[in-house]
Amino acid sequence: MTTTQPRTRPLQPTPDRPAKRGLAARVSLGRVFAPVPSEFFLIASTALMLTGFGLVMVLSATSATAAAAGQPPYDAVLKQAMFAVIGIPLMFIASRLPISFWKRIAWPALIFATVFQLLVFTPLGVSAYGNRNWIMIAGFQAQPSEFLKLALALWVGYVLFRKQTLLGLWRHVYIPLVPVSILVIATVMAGDDLGTAMILVLIVLGALFFSGVKLRIFILPALGAIGAVAFLAVTSPDRVRRFLSFLNPNCLADYLNDCYQPLHGVWGLAGGGIFGLGLGNSREKYDWLPAAANDYIFAIVGEELGLIGCAVILGLFALFAVGAFHVIRKTDDPFVRIVSGGITVWIVGQALINIGVVLRVFPVLGVPLPFMSQGGTSLLSVLVASGVLLAFARSLPSKRAAAPGRAAARASTGRASTGD
Repeated sequence: MTTTQPRTRPLQPTPDRPAKRGLAARVSLGRVFAPVPSEFFLIASTALMLTGFGLVMVLSATSATAAAAGQPPYDAVLKQAMFAVIGIPLMFIASRLPISFWKRIAWPALIFATVFQLLVFTPLGVSAYGNRNWIMIAGFQAQPSEFLKLALALWVGYVLFRKQTLLGLWRHVYIPLVPVSILVIATVMAGDDLGTAMILVLIVLGALFFSGVKLRIFILPALGAIGAVAFLAVTSPDRVRRFLSFLNPNCLADYLNDCYQPLHGVWGLAGGGIFGLGLGNSREKYDWLPAAANDYIFAIVGEELGLIGCAVILGLFALFAVGAFHVIRKTDDPFVRIVSGGITVWIVGQALINIGVVLRVFPVLGVPLPFMSQGGTSLLSVLVASGVLLAFARSLPSKRAAAPGRAAARASTGRASTGD
């Protein structure tokens, strides 16, 4: 006769018997150092490399002219590095925030960013290059519209996520999406910044595309956006002049006017050849090429590092896009897919537009190269946006979690086939 031992329950923590702190510490550390998906490393590493590459090129593009003007040669790169030092930790802090947090702040972020953008029309506003899209606070110049990009991507993603079951009806897709987006973009266009407004339009269209709306519903706002951009372009004499110079087959005849900057950008790229003139040896940066550290920094990369340097930059943006598109493809959350699509279209699309301007594929639009162009708010916004992508990458189902599900599915299929 066998006797069964009574089953004992594990001791529960009580005031007299506290839980073992060593086990809790091990569990906590295990969560901190838990493996992250490959998409996380791909997005984070490319963002960091592009930022570091950008700091080197900003130093190269600004130090010589600053020294010639009697200014500190490292002043511009130190300011850019300060924003990098702030933005990189913010990127990793954002990567630890849950998806529910990004859903909750969608509306507040859009309202705050819009109010921040309206400051350009107050005495704090600063006009530059024909645009009124900057503010000056305590000696620091900021571009509020850069933060509108991330806020708009989050808001559009949240609205379309809430209406997932109604996206087959055009009125639920367009309201409140279209009216609110038009109002937000109008705050940028009021400062005559068509380049930034175009990026905001791309964010909305990218989010709409990845939301899975029907093609006929997507085409109407796409055609409307193209028509609006064309109308705004032809109603501005300055933009018409720049566009006509872009179409001019004999741009050299207009060298001293609107063709001056595009020609020097192309000459900088051509002068670098395959291997470049060497880091720091650019000739165009000596006040020949306007905005050498800003919108035309890719021309300095081509001149100093040649075709190889340009290929490295393009390869890093391609890897960033691959990591982001993997997040879009693997996620089961519509909010993650939509917002990731909007951010990816923003960063990768803006990079392609900037490079296209330098190559004279597009007319001069005044959009910076993400991560690399001089501009603290631009760098800060793309780093935080990359942090949002990293947070979404963390939410992807891991291979370990997916393996038991597949094994159970195979087992249930086997039982069904044998009739057990």
